[in-house]
Amino acid sequence: MSIPATPPRLSTPPPVARQPIWARDGSLFAHELLYRAHDGSAVGVDRWHVSDQDRATASVLSALQHGDPYLREGRAFVNVTRSFIVDDLPLPPADPDLVLEVVETVPDDDDVLAGLRRLRDAGHHIALDDFAAEAHQVAMLPFADYVKIDCRELVRHGSALVDLARRDGALLVAERVSDAGLVETCLQLGFDLLQGDALGAATTASPTD
Repeated sequence: MSIPATPPRLSTPPPVARQPIWARDGSLFAHELLYRAHDGSAVGVDRWHVSDQDRATASVLSALQHGDPYLREGRAFVNVTRSFIVDDLPLPPADPDLVLEVVETVPDDDDVLAGLRRLRDAGHHIALDDFAAEAHQVAMLPFADYVKIDCRELVRHGSALVDLARRDGALLVAERVSDAGLVETCLQLGFDLLQGDALGAATTASPTD
């Protein structure tokens, strides 16, 4: 099935999926909130035009603030684009239960770095998504409370990637933890938090459904 290059124009907001993020001790730490199609399927938001990515972020933030109350249960990670970081588009007020997850395509230009500093100073919590030691991501490390690493990157970079991600004191989140072997590997490497289908898939159904 091909993924559309642009999202369809819809009269009603699409659902939002939640995927759990777990602490090392097995306790639930947070959920990542994910934009979904109306049938609940994943969509390739990262392949969309930047303005459409902005709309996806705005849709998830709106659902978090005004949608199903279960989305507001506990800490939430939400992907954000450059427009929200540089204040071209509005963010909700800083909240200890909201983590702004900077997508990997956001550049490290002066406005972005200044925006990250401003957001941190205002009390927002910042995560870097899909950290792969790219230069623009390394430049953002001083502003990160969390750094998320795709387990597939561990094959390429090994423990050196983990050491770099931890350099400025951020908590490390392992993403795409797809089997029990990866769970053990990530724990041995010292990851603080784990996320992936082996620990819980992203779902759109409310617990009361």
